[in-house]
Amino acid sequence: MAGTKATLENAPLSEIPTQDIYRELLFRIGEDPNRDGLLRTPERMEKSLAFLTRGYAQDVNTVLHDALFDVDYDEMVIVKDVEFFSMCEHHLLPFFGKAHVAYIPNGKVIGLSKIPRLVDVFSRRLQVQERLTRQICDAITEAINPQGVAIILEAQHLCMMMRGVEKQHSFTVTSAMCGVFKTQLQTRNEFLSLVRRNGS
Repeated sequence: MAGTKATLENAPLSEIPTQDIYRELLFRIGEDPNRDGLLRTPERMEKSLAFLTRGYAQDVNTVLHDALFDVDYDEMVIVKDVEFFSMCEHHLLPFFGKAHVAYIPNGKVIGLSKIPRLVDVFSRRLQVQERLTRQICDAITEAINPQGVAIILEAQHLCMMMRGVEKQHSFTVTSAMCGVFKTQLQTRNEFLSLVRRNGS
């Protein structure tokens, strides 16, 4: 362990193998990284965190580029109850829930399967729920310039459930509205009514 510790203290952070950092972390919380059950934990942690934050390696334009279609349709499109999982950037604990995404086209639509993928691009990063909500809204706006976009995220945060206030049944709800969803009460109310339908 002494050799690893010296490496961590003296080398630039970018040159330290990721697994050595996780091994040091195990040591610092009072564990023995050399015991049988933890020998491969640094390797597993490296793979796990890479998967959980894979959104950093994804690009919105690449995800959407072959799924933008010219369509003569100008009514509301809603994809609701999209499950998402993210990591709180303050405590590196998960938060998870459902996203409800709506937009009103302005001559162009997004392939339906790309909406959940878009949610994943931003949720699979270190996040706060407020920014995540806004990023999804802005990405759709930039991609197809619709008449309006509406996003609602409902999530539970393990940083509130496992630590701190330890409230097990609280939900955090955030929203982002732009275009006609922001300026027209009737349109916004229609969206909210459709999202609530069927128990959502």
